[in-house]
Amino acid sequence: MQQHFRSDLSAAEMLLQHSTAVLGALNVIQATAPRMADAGFGRVVTIGTNLFQNPVVPYHDYISARAALLALTRTMATELGPKGITVNMVCGGLLRTTDASASKPQEVFDYIAGVTPLRSVVTPEEAADAVLFFASPWARAVPGQNLVIDGGLVFG
Repeated sequence: MQQHFRSDLSAAEMLLQHSTAVLGALNVIQATAPRMADAGFGRVVTIGTNLFQNPVVPYHDYISARAALLALTRTMATELGPKGITVNMVCGGLLRTTDASASKPQEVFDYIAGVTPLRSVVTPEEAADAVLFFASPWARAVPGQNLVIDGGLVFG
């Protein structure tokens, strides 16, 4: 997949993505953390993308916002961990089939499946399993992590 430079990308587009991803998450965390801290228990799971590990499409605004969201996730994990609150991120790749991926041609799904160790495209249910793990008691000692759920397309 060939990338193209986005000479038309505006500062407003960048700020909109960052405002939605990073400030949206910050607002939710600030609104919920006090009650979780009072309870001595809480879970926050942010949603990212595998594209900041492997930017195969020129979504500079979206990808940079999700990378910033990982930074927020990790700094909040450090701040909220002593209060019993874990903060983690789940990063998906192309999911089969969501509203966002419905317009992708079958060839894209076939290509992704062909280059993953599992030889398949992750389903929304499989991605949700990772969120469920981070929300569960089993993740009590797992703060600030980024779990990539993409069938092994990117390692790391």
